[in-house]
Amino acid sequence: MRGKPQAQPDFLPVITLNACVPAAHPLRAIKRHLDAVLQQLSRLFDQLYEALGRPSIPPEQLLKARVLTALYTVRSERLFCEQRGYNLLWLWFLDREFREGRFNHSVFAKNYERVLSADVAKVFFAEVYDLSRQEGWTSDEHFTADGTLIESWASLKSFVRKDGADAAKVQSAKEEDPGNPSLNFRGEKRGNDTHQSTTDPESVRYRKANGKEARLCFGGHLLLENRNGLCADFTIHDPIAEPEPVVALQQVSAHQALHEGTQVKTLGADKGYPRKPFVAECREQGIAPHVACKEGIQVPGLDRRTTAQAGYRISQRIRKRVEEIFGWIKTVGGLRRSRYRGRERTQAWGYFVAGTYNLLRMARLELARAN
Repeated sequence: MRGKPQAQPDFLPVITLNACVPAAHPLRAIKRHLDAVLQQLSRLFDQLYEALGRPSIPPEQLLKARVLTALYTVRSERLFCEQRGYNLLWLWFLDREFREGRFNHSVFAKNYERVLSADVAKVFFAEVYDLSRQEGWTSDEHFTADGTLIESWASLKSFVRKDGADAAKVQSAKEEDPGNPSLNFRGEKRGNDTHQSTTDPESVRYRKANGKEARLCFGGHLLLENRNGLCADFTIHDPIAEPEPVVALQQVSAHQALHEGTQVKTLGADKGYPRKPFVAECREQGIAPHVACKEGIQVPGLDRRTTAQAGYRISQRIRKRVEEIFGWIKTVGGLRRSRYRGRERTQAWGYFVAGTYNLLRMARLELARAN
């Protein structure tokens, strides 16, 4: 007999959100770790909010929303607020009751500004990494460095002369087609010394290698710990003013200062790092530069006394894991292109995405250990 759908149920079921989530769901481990991190951030939240006034969206829910946005590749706050209204899994993760209703997207975005600061994001990332250290997932001695490019939220059409010589051309194009003005810079030489983006002035015009197209972007530099491939640091920088080898040494120094007991002994990297100043600084700090050698190029301090060691071969094999993190934060985390203008807000979002990757990585490591 064919069953008939009922538009109105015969009774109202009573269920708990916790019962809807499978016991083995990976979000359970992520939520447990995240709750421990948020407990450490409670004092910081007290400093960000006034003691009196109308209650805001809890900062714990705002930070958990950042994690969900990265995990599920949500492209905007408006879309997140829409899905949060009917996604029971997200309601459970946020510790929010179904009857409380969905967030208003404008109020939600306004509250976001408080926790999107670079300071809060950096503390969040550091607490997540400290938790991974406490559970024994990370190495305090062996690391890998590498960089990538993060596209800015700006078009090459906005890259015009700083002295205002292109203002008339831009205005004429906007009057002709306000939605998508046609600007022709063919034959003109445009460089960062004379030109600047009007949309995001902090971005730079840069290309990764010869033969590649130039884009308005930021540099993204990552420090990887070698034991289980967790992200130890993620820095947004100017790829022209601050080359990758310079940022790598800055990250190592900052990491050792921030995490007590860390003493970097080896630093793996690709063929963009075997430079005399970089190798010399590593030697001065007592770090073995496990960088890939360029054929026919000799760098003082980088010879067979280093490259013939078994540890060097291990570092060169493990350093490829950094590409796995770049792949995740760009595709799943949505950081292929910044969704914010400016270096500070892009850095804050980068910390949230990298911290979310570490939470996911720890959950997977726990599952592998249990099996």
